[in-house]
Amino acid sequence: MDRAEKRDMVATLNSVFSNSGAIVVAHYSGLTVAQMSTLRRQMRDAGASVKVAKNRLAKIALEGTEVSHLGSLLQGPTVLAYSDDPVAAPKIAVEFAKANDKFVILGGAMGATSLNADAVKALASLPSLDELRAKLVGLIQAPATKLAQLSTAPAAKLARVFGAYATRDEAA
Repeated sequence: MDRAEKRDMVATLNSVFSNSGAIVVAHYSGLTVAQMSTLRRQMRDAGASVKVAKNRLAKIALEGTEVSHLGSLLQGPTVLAYSDDPVAAPKIAVEFAKANDKFVILGGAMGATSLNADAVKALASLPSLDELRAKLVGLIQAPATKLAQLSTAPAAKLARVFGAYATRDEAA
């Protein structure tokens, strides 16, 4: 890498650190290229990203951001997983770590909050933003459905009563 590429990398990482909803730092030593490709694909499908960067450049990019405390985690072969949704990157990282022993979650950050490995796992257990939206729509939609059922129920009951009288009169 020449100086211009390093400057671009630092600027890109600084933007990632400043604008991401959640960042997960993990060791990836021993993973195959196919496994890393699988991780990247899963992250991309969930709306998250994965970046492998030199720790020295990442520490420079951390300066001046609210997640500068991540610098202590950047030792050895580390990978950064990040997303705008605070749950997407941790959820995929934790699922991937369960399937691959060599992928070890070190910690992360959500905004200015520092997260250890257990906190990342706890964050991963929360529903994603899309799941929360679906639940909210379901809750909003449920009363309207109940109201429609209640308004048609008396008419249906009357129709059944009239039907019962009609069949009784025909049988007699």
